[in-house]
Amino acid sequence: MMQINSDSSTNKHSLINVMHRFIAAANNMDETIMVPSLLRDLPLDEQACSQGEANNNEPPCSNKQRDMYEHYLLLKSIKNDMEWGLLRREMSSGASFLEMAVKQEEQQPVTGALPLDDNADLERQFHYHLRGLFGVLSKLTLQADHLTSRYKREIGGGNFMR
Repeated sequence: MMQINSDSSTNKHSLINVMHRFIAAANNMDETIMVPSLLRDLPLDEQACSQGEANNNEPPCSNKQRDMYEHYLLLKSIKNDMEWGLLRREMSSGASFLEMAVKQEEQQPVTGALPLDDNADLERQFHYHLRGLFGVLSKLTLQADHLTSRYKREIGGGNFMR
């Protein structure tokens, strides 16, 4: 039977710890945001929207996630997919934001992508996707933390919470 090295769980750069940090940030976000509907119509990025309003040529808040509420749902959906896997969602026939994004990427031709059917270089493919996963999880963790702090600011500093 294979033993798992306990040093990998204490390494702050391990995939497991990056995943745990994102899930902890998403759980903190979920525990802090008691009334998610208050996030509706709040722009995700304060600075981008104030600049968009100043420039009449660009529509204000033209992010992929139009408001904080949609971004909150996206982060929760990704966390649930990580914890429960995609099989559960397929069985309930619901599509997550993550799955829709993956389907869109698959439909678009990508130049410079790794050949998926080439089994000769699986290690290179693994490292390519691992780097991508690290990057995405790190960004998602920062976004969950940012959303939580923005919610606290919008509600009134969060003095009454915790």
